[in-house]
Amino acid sequence: MFKDSEGPIESFDWGCFVINGEMHSAEGAGVGKDICIIDGIVTPWSARKGHLLKPKMVSNIMSSGIKILVIGNGVNGALKVPQKTRKAISEAGISELIIERTPEACATFNRLFRAGALVAFLAHGTC
Repeated sequence: MFKDSEGPIESFDWGCFVINGEMHSAEGAGVGKDICIIDGIVTPWSARKGHLLKPKMVSNIMSSGIKILVIGNGVNGALKVPQKTRKAISEAGISELIIERTPEACATFNRLFRAGALVAFLAHGTC
């Protein structure tokens, strides 16, 4: 689905990311299939439950100092981001919110990260 040898996200396929040479997957590798990247550090996005993104599910990035948030909303775009959540993100000082299907969001995050942008990535690795 997605490949980029320059990284930091090197590849993505259903439920499986390879980031900086480390696999993260639904099968229990790394941090799992739902990920968060802030300052190049990969952590599990364990707050994500279901397919309606609530403000509390993005609270981990609210005080991170980022200016851009890229959300991968799943391979099929199943994760929805309602206006209430978008408003909470904006009110936290994040000036740009990009929501794309996860394969496209991986490419967007890589491009912004390599350009030196203050960017974070939240991604749902399946549906």
